[in-house]
Amino acid sequence: MKSKTVYFCTNCGNETPQWMGRCPACGAWNTMQEHTEKPAAAKPAAVRQTGGLSHAPKRLSEVEVTSGEERFTTGMGELDRVLGGGAVPGSLVLVGGAPGIGKSTLLLQICAEICSRRKVLYVSGEESDRQLKMRAQRLNVSSDNLLVFSETSMEEILRVAEQTAPDVLIADSIQTLYAQDNTSSPGSISQVKDCTMALMQLAKSAGITVFVVGHVNKEGAIAGPKVLEHMVDCVLYFEGERNSAYRLLRAAKNRFGSTNEVGVFEMLDSGLKEIPNPSEALLAGRPAGAPGTCVACAMEGTRPILAEVQALVAKSAFHVPRRTTDGFDYNRAALLMAVLEKRGGMKMDDCDAYVNVIGGLNINEPGSDLPVVIALASSYADKPVAEHLTAIGEVGLTGEIRTVSCLEQRLNEIHRLGFTKCILPRFGTDSLRVPQGMEVYRVRNIREAIAVAF
Repeated sequence: MKSKTVYFCTNCGNETPQWMGRCPACGAWNTMQEHTEKPAAAKPAAVRQTGGLSHAPKRLSEVEVTSGEERFTTGMGELDRVLGGGAVPGSLVLVGGAPGIGKSTLLLQICAEICSRRKVLYVSGEESDRQLKMRAQRLNVSSDNLLVFSETSMEEILRVAEQTAPDVLIADSIQTLYAQDNTSSPGSISQVKDCTMALMQLAKSAGITVFVVGHVNKEGAIAGPKVLEHMVDCVLYFEGERNSAYRLLRAAKNRFGSTNEVGVFEMLDSGLKEIPNPSEALLAGRPAGAPGTCVACAMEGTRPILAEVQALVAKSAFHVPRRTTDGFDYNRAALLMAVLEKRGGMKMDDCDAYVNVIGGLNINEPGSDLPVVIALASSYADKPVAEHLTAIGEVGLTGEIRTVSCLEQRLNEIHRLGFTKCILPRFGTDSLRVPQGMEVYRVRNIREAIAVAF
Protein backbone atom coordinates (compact mmCIF):
# COMPACT_ATOMS: atom_id res chain seq x y z
CA MET A 1 0.00 0.00 0.00
CA LYS A 2 1.15 3.51 -0.76
CA SER A 3 1.53 6.26 1.81
CA LYS A 4 -1.47 8.54 2.16
CA THR A 5 -1.05 12.31 2.31
CA VAL A 6 -3.60 14.28 4.30
CA TYR A 7 -3.74 17.79 5.72
CA PHE A 8 -4.41 18.65 9.37
CA CYS A 9 -5.64 21.92 10.81
CA THR A 10 -3.31 22.97 13.64
CA ASN A 11 -6.16 24.89 15.26
CA CYS A 12 -8.91 22.27 15.53
CA GLY A 13 -7.38 19.03 14.19
CA ASN A 14 -9.73 18.72 11.21
CA GLU A 15 -8.44 16.42 8.46
CA THR A 16 -8.88 17.05 4.72
CA PRO A 17 -7.55 15.16 1.68
CA GLN A 18 -6.22 18.32 0.03
CA TRP A 19 -4.72 21.62 1.10
CA MET A 20 -7.05 24.53 1.76
CA GLY A 21 -6.30 28.12 2.63
CA ARG A 22 -9.11 28.17 5.16
CA CYS A 23 -10.12 25.30 7.43
CA PRO A 24 -13.71 24.25 6.60
CA ALA A 25 -14.34 23.22 10.23
CA CYS A 26 -13.14 26.17 12.35
CA GLY A 27 -12.63 28.84 9.68
CA ALA A 28 -8.97 29.56 10.56
CA TRP A 29 -6.68 30.74 7.77
CA ASN A 30 -3.31 29.19 6.84
CA THR A 31 -3.46 26.45 9.48
CA MET A 32 -3.40 23.37 7.21
CA GLN A 33 -0.23 21.30 7.43
CA GLU A 34 0.74 18.27 5.39
CA HIS A 35 0.96 14.87 7.06
CA THR A 36 1.94 11.60 5.40
CA GLU A 37 0.28 8.57 6.91
CA LYS A 38 2.10 5.29 6.49
CA PRO A 39 -0.02 2.18 5.97
CA ALA A 40 -0.30 -0.09 8.97
CA ALA A 41 1.29 -3.50 8.71
CA ALA A 42 -1.19 -6.19 7.79
CA LYS A 43 -2.00 -8.73 10.50
CA PRO A 44 -1.53 -12.45 9.83
CA ALA A 45 -4.56 -14.36 8.66
CA ALA A 46 -4.68 -16.43 11.84
CA VAL A 47 -4.78 -13.27 13.96
CA ARG A 48 -7.55 -11.79 11.85
CA GLN A 49 -9.65 -14.93 12.12
CA THR A 50 -9.31 -15.36 15.88
CA GLY A 51 -9.48 -11.67 16.65
CA GLY A 52 -5.88 -11.43 17.87
CA LEU A 53 -6.86 -10.27 21.36
CA SER A 54 -4.00 -9.99 23.84
CA HIS A 55 -6.53 -10.23 26.66
CA ALA A 56 -10.21 -11.01 26.81
CA PRO A 57 -12.82 -8.40 27.79
CA LYS A 58 -14.05 -8.44 31.38
CA ARG A 59 -17.27 -7.58 33.08
CA LEU A 60 -17.15 -4.28 34.89
CA SER A 61 -17.91 -6.03 38.17
CA GLU A 62 -14.83 -8.25 37.69
CA VAL A 63 -12.38 -5.37 37.25
CA GLU A 64 -10.20 -5.00 40.35
CA VAL A 65 -9.16 -1.57 41.60
CA THR A 66 -6.28 -1.27 44.04
CA SER A 67 -7.07 0.99 46.96
CA GLY A 68 -3.58 1.14 48.41
CA GLU A 69 -1.93 3.76 46.21
CA GLU A 70 -4.28 5.43 43.78
CA ARG A 71 -2.66 8.87 43.99
CA PHE A 72 0.57 10.35 45.25
CA THR A 73 1.37 13.91 46.21
CA THR A 74 3.61 16.06 44.05
CA GLY A 75 4.79 18.15 46.99
CA MET A 76 2.81 21.19 45.83
CA GLY A 77 -0.65 21.48 47.29
CA GLU A 78 -1.81 23.84 44.56
CA LEU A 79 -0.82 21.38 41.82
CA ASP A 80 -2.40 18.49 43.73
CA ARG A 81 -5.61 20.50 43.99
CA VAL A 82 -5.80 21.04 40.22
CA LEU A 83 -4.94 17.38 39.52
CA GLY A 84 -7.83 16.28 41.74
CA GLY A 85 -5.93 15.32 44.89
CA GLY A 86 -2.56 14.25 43.50
CA ALA A 87 -0.96 12.53 40.51
CA VAL A 88 -2.32 9.18 39.33
CA PRO A 89 0.16 6.38 38.49
CA GLY A 90 0.06 5.55 34.78
CA SER A 91 -1.48 8.89 33.77
CA LEU A 92 -0.34 11.22 30.99
CA VAL A 93 -0.47 14.91 31.94
CA LEU A 94 0.05 17.74 29.43
CA VAL A 95 1.24 21.08 30.85
CA GLY A 96 0.91 24.02 28.45
CA GLY A 97 1.65 27.70 28.70
CA ALA A 98 3.40 30.67 27.13
CA PRO A 99 7.22 30.69 26.89
CA GLY A 100 8.87 31.68 30.18
CA ILE A 101 5.65 31.34 32.21
CA GLY A 102 7.19 28.72 34.53
CA LYS A 103 6.27 25.28 33.14
CA SER A 104 9.76 23.80 33.41
CA THR A 105 10.29 25.47 36.78
CA LEU A 106 7.11 23.92 38.16
CA LEU A 107 7.96 20.41 36.98
CA LEU A 108 11.55 20.58 38.24
CA GLN A 109 10.39 21.86 41.63
CA ILE A 110 8.02 18.96 42.20
CA CYS A 111 10.94 16.59 41.67
CA ALA A 112 12.31 17.61 45.08
CA GLU A 113 9.32 16.01 46.87
CA ILE A 114 8.64 13.15 44.46
CA CYS A 115 12.27 11.99 44.52
CA SER A 116 12.07 11.37 48.26
CA ARG A 117 9.97 8.26 47.54
CA ARG A 118 10.13 7.65 43.79
CA LYS A 119 12.56 7.68 40.90
CA VAL A 120 12.15 10.48 38.35
CA LEU A 121 13.56 10.64 34.82
CA TYR A 122 13.70 14.23 33.54
CA VAL A 123 14.08 14.28 29.75
CA SER A 124 14.93 17.65 28.22
CA GLY A 125 15.11 18.33 24.52
CA GLU A 126 15.80 22.04 25.02
CA GLU A 127 18.50 22.12 27.71
CA SER A 128 21.77 20.30 28.28
CA ASP A 129 22.58 18.34 31.43
CA ARG A 130 24.70 21.23 32.65
CA GLN A 131 21.89 23.73 32.18
CA LEU A 132 19.51 21.45 34.07
CA LYS A 133 22.04 21.18 36.91
CA MET A 134 22.35 24.97 37.15
CA ARG A 135 18.57 25.42 37.23
CA ALA A 136 18.20 22.66 39.83
CA GLN A 137 20.77 24.37 42.06
CA ARG A 138 18.88 27.65 41.81
CA LEU A 139 15.66 25.87 42.81
CA ASN A 140 17.45 23.89 45.53
CA VAL A 141 16.57 20.54 43.96
CA SER A 142 19.00 17.69 44.57
CA SER A 143 18.41 13.94 44.87
CA ASP A 144 20.00 10.68 43.79
CA ASN A 145 16.59 9.55 42.55
CA LEU A 146 16.50 12.35 39.96
CA LEU A 147 17.93 11.27 36.60
CA VAL A 148 18.43 13.86 33.85
CA PHE A 149 18.67 12.96 30.19
CA SER A 150 19.15 15.44 27.33
CA GLU A 151 17.78 13.70 24.27
CA THR A 152 15.27 14.28 21.49
CA SER A 153 15.08 10.79 19.95
CA MET A 154 11.94 8.98 21.07
CA GLU A 155 13.57 5.58 20.62
CA GLU A 156 16.46 6.52 22.91
CA ILE A 157 14.06 7.89 25.53
CA LEU A 158 12.04 4.67 25.54
CA ARG A 159 15.22 2.59 25.78
CA VAL A 160 16.50 4.59 28.77
CA ALA A 161 13.07 4.46 30.41
CA GLU A 162 13.08 0.67 30.07
CA GLN A 163 16.56 0.42 31.59
CA THR A 164 16.06 2.84 34.50
CA ALA A 165 12.38 1.95 35.22
CA PRO A 166 11.37 5.38 36.63
CA ASP A 167 8.13 6.00 38.48
CA VAL A 168 7.71 9.46 36.93
CA LEU A 169 8.90 10.67 33.51
CA ILE A 170 8.98 14.36 32.55
CA ALA A 171 9.34 15.26 28.86
CA ASP A 172 10.28 18.89 28.20
CA SER A 173 8.99 19.54 25.61
CA ILE A 174 6.91 17.38 23.25
CA GLN A 175 7.64 19.73 20.31
CA THR A 176 11.37 18.88 20.44
CA LEU A 177 11.00 15.07 20.34
CA TYR A 178 10.98 13.04 17.16
CA ALA A 179 10.48 9.44 16.09
CA GLN A 180 13.17 8.12 13.75
CA ASP A 181 10.77 6.22 11.49
CA ASN A 182 8.89 9.46 10.81
CA THR A 183 10.51 11.67 8.18
CA SER A 184 8.74 14.85 9.31
CA SER A 185 10.62 17.53 11.22
CA PRO A 186 10.34 17.73 15.04
CA GLY A 187 7.34 19.73 16.15
CA SER A 188 5.23 18.80 13.14
CA ILE A 189 1.78 17.35 13.60
CA SER A 190 2.77 13.80 12.76
CA GLN A 191 5.81 13.89 15.06
CA VAL A 192 3.83 15.30 17.97
CA LYS A 193 1.13 12.65 17.51
CA ASP A 194 3.60 9.76 17.23
CA CYS A 195 5.66 10.84 20.22
CA THR A 196 2.60 11.43 22.37
CA MET A 197 1.23 8.03 21.42
CA ALA A 198 4.53 6.39 22.36
CA LEU A 199 4.53 8.14 25.75
CA MET A 200 0.91 7.17 26.32
CA GLN A 201 1.68 3.52 25.63
CA LEU A 202 4.64 3.73 28.01
CA ALA A 203 2.49 5.25 30.75
CA LYS A 204 -0.31 2.70 30.42
CA SER A 205 1.85 -0.40 29.99
CA ALA A 206 4.49 0.32 32.66
CA GLY A 207 2.38 2.37 35.08
CA ILE A 208 4.68 5.40 34.76
CA THR A 209 3.26 8.85 35.45
CA VAL A 210 4.26 11.03 32.50
CA PHE A 211 4.31 14.83 32.52
CA VAL A 212 4.64 16.43 29.09
CA VAL A 213 5.39 20.11 28.46
CA GLY A 214 3.62 21.59 25.45
CA HIS A 215 4.12 24.97 23.83
CA VAL A 216 1.19 27.19 22.92
CA ASN A 217 0.50 29.10 19.72
CA LYS A 218 -0.26 32.80 19.42
CA GLU A 219 -3.95 32.17 20.16
CA GLY A 220 -3.04 30.54 23.49
CA ALA A 221 -3.96 26.95 22.54
CA ILE A 222 -1.63 23.97 22.72
CA ALA A 223 0.55 23.99 19.60
CA GLY A 224 -0.41 21.10 17.33
CA PRO A 225 -3.77 19.53 16.48
CA LYS A 226 -6.60 19.37 18.98
CA VAL A 227 -6.27 15.58 18.90
CA LEU A 228 -3.21 15.93 21.13
CA GLU A 229 -5.44 17.10 23.98
CA HIS A 230 -7.79 14.16 23.36
CA MET A 231 -4.96 11.65 23.74
CA VAL A 232 -3.76 12.71 27.19
CA ASP A 233 -5.51 12.18 30.52
CA CYS A 234 -5.12 15.70 31.86
CA VAL A 235 -4.50 19.09 30.23
CA LEU A 236 -3.17 21.88 32.45
CA TYR A 237 -2.78 25.49 31.35
CA PHE A 238 -0.29 27.77 33.10
CA GLU A 239 -1.53 31.35 32.82
CA GLY A 240 -0.26 34.75 33.91
CA GLU A 241 0.89 38.13 32.73
CA ARG A 242 4.59 38.67 32.13
CA ASN A 243 4.59 41.83 34.25
CA SER A 244 2.68 40.12 37.08
CA ALA A 245 4.25 37.83 39.66
CA TYR A 246 1.12 35.68 40.01
CA ARG A 247 0.58 32.52 37.97
CA LEU A 248 -2.66 30.56 37.64
CA LEU A 249 -2.81 26.84 36.90
CA ARG A 250 -6.09 25.60 35.43
CA ALA A 251 -7.27 22.19 34.22
CA ALA A 252 -8.91 22.19 30.79
CA LYS A 253 -9.38 18.42 30.93
CA ASN A 254 -9.03 15.92 33.77
CA ARG A 255 -10.11 12.30 33.62
CA PHE A 256 -9.37 11.82 37.31
CA GLY A 257 -10.92 14.92 38.86
CA SER A 258 -12.73 18.21 38.41
CA THR A 259 -11.76 20.84 35.86
CA ASN A 260 -13.05 23.71 37.99
CA GLU A 261 -10.12 23.98 40.39
CA VAL A 262 -7.39 26.59 40.06
CA GLY A 263 -3.92 26.76 41.60
CA VAL A 264 -2.25 30.08 42.42
CA PHE A 265 1.53 30.59 42.46
CA GLU A 266 3.91 33.50 42.77
CA MET A 267 7.06 33.62 40.65
CA LEU A 268 10.14 34.48 42.71
CA ASP A 269 13.89 34.38 42.03
CA SER A 270 14.05 31.06 43.86
CA GLY A 271 11.18 29.54 41.85
CA LEU A 272 7.44 29.23 42.23
CA LYS A 273 5.86 29.83 45.62
CA GLU A 274 2.43 28.48 46.46
CA ILE A 275 -0.29 30.95 47.45
CA PRO A 276 -2.59 28.94 49.75
CA ASN A 277 -4.60 32.10 50.54
CA PRO A 278 -5.01 33.88 47.19
CA SER A 279 -7.79 36.16 48.43
CA GLU A 280 -5.50 37.89 50.89
CA ALA A 281 -2.81 38.30 48.24
CA LEU A 282 -5.20 39.67 45.62
CA LEU A 283 -6.67 42.23 48.04
CA ALA A 284 -3.30 43.51 49.26
CA GLY A 285 -2.86 47.23 48.58
CA ARG A 286 -6.56 47.90 48.05
CA PRO A 287 -7.21 51.68 48.31
CA ALA A 288 -9.49 52.89 51.08
CA GLY A 289 -12.25 55.38 50.36
CA ALA A 290 -11.71 55.39 46.59
CA PRO A 291 -14.78 55.43 44.30
CA GLY A 292 -15.15 52.82 41.58
CA THR A 293 -14.02 49.72 43.49
CA CYS A 294 -15.91 46.76 44.96
CA VAL A 295 -14.87 43.34 46.25
CA ALA A 296 -16.24 40.26 44.49
CA CYS A 297 -16.20 36.66 45.73
CA ALA A 298 -15.86 34.18 42.88
CA MET A 299 -15.92 30.38 43.14
CA GLU A 300 -13.00 28.58 41.49
CA GLY A 301 -14.08 24.98 41.88
CA THR A 302 -14.55 24.41 45.60
CA ARG A 303 -12.45 27.44 46.59
CA PRO A 304 -13.95 30.92 47.10
CA ILE A 305 -11.56 33.67 46.00
CA LEU A 306 -12.00 37.35 46.77
CA ALA A 307 -10.84 39.82 44.14
CA GLU A 308 -11.05 43.55 43.75
CA VAL A 309 -13.10 44.83 40.82
CA GLN A 310 -12.25 48.36 39.70
CA ALA A 311 -14.26 50.52 37.30
CA LEU A 312 -13.66 53.92 35.79
CA VAL A 313 -16.50 55.86 34.14
CA ALA A 314 -15.65 59.19 32.54
CA LYS A 315 -17.26 61.56 30.05
CA SER A 316 -16.34 60.51 26.52
CA ALA A 317 -14.72 62.92 24.09
CA PHE A 318 -15.75 60.82 21.07
CA HIS A 319 -19.02 60.12 19.35
CA VAL A 320 -18.74 56.41 20.16
CA PRO A 321 -17.69 55.86 23.80
CA ARG A 322 -14.84 53.49 24.52
CA ARG A 323 -15.38 50.32 26.57
CA THR A 324 -12.50 48.15 27.82
CA THR A 325 -12.37 45.17 30.18
CA ASP A 326 -9.52 43.20 31.69
CA GLY A 327 -10.29 40.03 33.64
CA PHE A 328 -14.02 40.24 32.92
CA ASP A 329 -16.02 39.29 29.83
CA TYR A 330 -16.43 42.30 27.54
CA ASN A 331 -19.91 41.38 26.30
CA ARG A 332 -21.11 40.76 29.84
CA ALA A 333 -19.77 44.14 30.93
CA ALA A 334 -21.57 45.85 28.04
CA LEU A 335 -24.80 44.08 29.04
CA LEU A 336 -24.44 45.21 32.67
CA MET A 337 -23.84 48.81 31.57
CA ALA A 338 -27.02 48.71 29.50
CA VAL A 339 -28.98 47.36 32.48
CA LEU A 340 -27.43 50.04 34.73
CA GLU A 341 -28.58 52.76 32.33
CA LYS A 342 -32.06 51.39 31.71
CA ARG A 343 -32.92 50.08 35.19
CA GLY A 344 -30.53 52.07 37.36
CA GLY A 345 -31.16 55.50 35.91
CA MET A 346 -27.52 56.26 35.11
CA LYS A 347 -26.75 57.69 31.68
CA MET A 348 -23.88 55.57 30.39
CA ASP A 349 -24.26 55.96 26.62
CA ASP A 350 -21.95 59.01 26.45
CA CYS A 351 -19.32 57.77 28.92
CA ASP A 352 -16.12 55.80 28.49
CA ALA A 353 -16.10 52.79 30.82
CA TYR A 354 -13.19 50.61 31.93
CA VAL A 355 -13.47 47.46 34.08
CA ASN A 356 -10.43 45.76 35.59
CA VAL A 357 -9.97 42.77 37.93
CA ILE A 358 -6.84 43.25 40.04
CA GLY A 359 -4.19 40.54 40.16
CA GLY A 360 -4.62 39.04 36.69
CA LEU A 361 -7.61 36.92 37.74
CA ASN A 362 -10.32 36.17 35.18
CA ILE A 363 -13.83 36.23 36.64
CA ASN A 364 -16.42 34.49 34.49
CA GLU A 365 -19.21 33.47 36.85
CA PRO A 366 -22.66 35.06 37.40
CA GLY A 367 -22.02 35.90 41.06
CA SER A 368 -19.64 38.67 40.00
CA ASP A 369 -22.29 40.68 38.14
CA LEU A 370 -23.40 42.71 41.15
CA PRO A 371 -19.88 43.81 42.22
CA VAL A 372 -19.22 45.05 38.67
CA VAL A 373 -22.49 47.01 38.63
CA ILE A 374 -21.72 48.57 42.02
CA ALA A 375 -18.18 49.49 40.94
CA LEU A 376 -19.51 51.14 37.76
CA ALA A 377 -22.21 53.02 39.68
CA SER A 378 -19.70 54.13 42.31
CA SER A 379 -17.38 55.55 39.67
CA TYR A 380 -20.27 57.23 37.81
CA ALA A 381 -21.53 58.92 40.98
CA ASP A 382 -17.97 59.49 42.22
CA LYS A 383 -18.92 58.08 45.64
CA PRO A 384 -16.89 55.40 47.43
CA VAL A 385 -18.49 52.11 48.41
CA ALA A 386 -19.14 51.63 52.13
CA GLU A 387 -16.18 50.31 54.10
CA HIS A 388 -15.86 46.51 54.60
CA LEU A 389 -18.63 45.85 52.05
CA THR A 390 -18.81 43.05 49.47
CA ALA A 391 -21.54 42.00 47.03
CA ILE A 392 -22.69 38.68 45.58
CA GLY A 393 -25.41 38.17 42.99
CA GLU A 394 -26.39 37.70 39.37
CA VAL A 395 -27.99 40.61 37.54
CA GLY A 396 -30.85 39.98 35.12
CA LEU A 397 -31.94 42.10 32.17
CA THR A 398 -34.80 43.61 34.17
CA GLY A 399 -32.37 44.70 36.88
CA GLU A 400 -33.34 41.97 39.37
CA ILE A 401 -30.74 40.30 41.59
CA ARG A 402 -30.73 36.51 41.48
CA THR A 403 -29.11 34.06 43.85
CA VAL A 404 -25.99 32.01 43.03
CA SER A 405 -24.47 28.80 44.34
CA CYS A 406 -22.21 28.21 47.40
CA LEU A 407 -23.37 31.31 49.25
CA GLU A 408 -22.42 29.96 52.69
CA GLN A 409 -18.88 29.16 51.58
CA ARG A 410 -18.52 32.63 50.12
CA LEU A 411 -19.82 34.30 53.28
CA ASN A 412 -17.42 32.31 55.47
CA GLU A 413 -14.47 33.37 53.31
CA ILE A 414 -15.65 36.99 53.31
CA HIS A 415 -15.99 36.97 57.10
CA ARG A 416 -12.60 35.32 57.55
CA LEU A 417 -10.89 38.18 55.72
CA GLY A 418 -12.50 40.84 57.93
CA PHE A 419 -15.44 42.04 55.82
CA THR A 420 -18.52 42.73 57.93
CA LYS A 421 -21.13 43.73 55.33
CA CYS A 422 -22.42 41.90 52.28
CA ILE A 423 -25.16 42.60 49.74
CA LEU A 424 -27.13 39.45 48.82
CA PRO A 425 -30.20 38.63 46.69
CA ARG A 426 -33.44 38.76 48.65
CA PHE A 427 -34.94 35.60 47.19
CA GLY A 428 -33.41 32.21 47.95
CA THR A 429 -31.34 33.34 50.95
CA ASP A 430 -33.87 33.04 53.81
CA SER A 431 -32.39 29.82 55.24
CA LEU A 432 -28.81 30.99 54.80
CA ARG A 433 -26.55 30.68 57.84
CA VAL A 434 -24.80 34.02 58.24
CA PRO A 435 -21.52 34.14 60.21
CA GLN A 436 -21.77 35.84 63.58
CA GLY A 437 -20.90 39.51 63.42
CA MET A 438 -21.68 39.91 59.71
CA GLU A 439 -24.44 42.18 58.49
CA VAL A 440 -26.20 41.21 55.27
CA TYR A 441 -28.42 43.37 53.06
CA ARG A 442 -30.97 41.47 50.98
CA VAL A 443 -31.95 43.42 47.87
CA ARG A 444 -34.34 42.78 44.98
CA ASN A 445 -32.84 44.92 42.21
CA ILE A 446 -29.84 47.06 41.35
CA ARG A 447 -31.48 50.26 42.57
CA GLU A 448 -31.73 48.86 46.07
CA ALA A 449 -28.19 47.51 45.88
CA ILE A 450 -26.79 50.90 44.82
CA ALA A 451 -28.71 52.63 47.62
CA VAL A 452 -27.12 50.27 50.17
CA ALA A 453 -23.60 50.40 48.68
CA PHE A 454 -23.05 54.16 49.08
